[in-house]
Amino acid sequence: MGKKQLDYKEAERERAIVLFKGKCGGTINGKKRDFSLKDWKQNLWDNIRDNAITYFDKNDIKWHTFAKQGHILSSQVCCINHLFPIRHDKENVLRLAKTVCADFIDVLEIETDEYSPGYIQFEAVSDIDHLNEKKQTQNKLTRGSNCTSIDALIYAEHKNGSKYLIPIEWKYTEPVDNKDYSIEDRDGEAKGTEGKGKERLRSYSELITNSRYLKSQQNYRNSLYFFGPFYQLMRQTLWAEQMIQHKDDERIKADDYIHVHIIPNEHKKFLEKEYKVSKKPLRESWLDYLKDKEKYVIISPLDFIKNIDNSKYGDLLKYLQDRYWNNETRE
Repeated sequence: MGKKQLDYKEAERERAIVLFKGKCGGTINGKKRDFSLKDWKQNLWDNIRDNAITYFDKNDIKWHTFAKQGHILSSQVCCINHLFPIRHDKENVLRLAKTVCADFIDVLEIETDEYSPGYIQFEAVSDIDHLNEKKQTQNKLTRGSNCTSIDALIYAEHKNGSKYLIPIEWKYTEPVDNKDYSIEDRDGEAKGTEGKGKERLRSYSELITNSRYLKSQQNYRNSLYFFGPFYQLMRQTLWAEQMIQHKDDERIKADDYIHVHIIPNEHKKFLEKEYKVSKKPLRESWLDYLKDKEKYVIISPLDFIKNIDNSKYGDLLKYLQDRYWNNETRE
């Protein structure tokens, strides 16, 4: 009897454990795990480790829980390892933008990073809380925590003169998420009271109804907008729209956007499995809810970054190949 074929997440975990031989055995949520690094910082590529940690610290950005616990399959770490090494390289960030849309002619420095601004920003948030997410105790939104934060952001100029936001949502081995976030209970409250769900519906429903980009619904409770990955996509679309609508009040002045979803080609369960809320795969499900289907692009990490200068970034590309791409095929 042949060996059972591993799914994408299992295969990536086994390969990473071998790659980090001797460094694993840390804890995830208090339990020792073979897919957790003893020193979480080892999760970051050697060539960027110190600079990336300093960038997060000085810009007051929160690491995701799994990243800070050394989870070797952290999507936040995956995003940083791919994009942080080139964030100050205007020419090669423009190559990334052109992979999304050939009509981009320039990329602009994102000055809302107080420390070390570049052409890619991580865990981007708006200056103003347009999505009704800030708690009363907060003076400002916290990048990477408890609000809509964009994994990576590129700010580009189109050949027609428009300034574009390119919000990037980065996935690695995430499971298919069929959770309904519109009915979630709040911790400590009675089951079935749906405290968190009601708060989310209050925050986003009117914004969706008035959106130029999202199709409105008669009832948002139990709707696709509040299920799994679509909940993230909905909030990020609203984020981009509100940034554009309120550009006079934001330091980043944008006229338009293209939303990029980075997902490995080999993660077929995430890409191709039918979601119970729509009975369709990811891309088809989300496009049904967009008024302009050109606003959403799915691309693999390999295909997104393949056009950067190979001679200049040979070491980076080798690291990414060994760490992330061995099980991936090109489109």
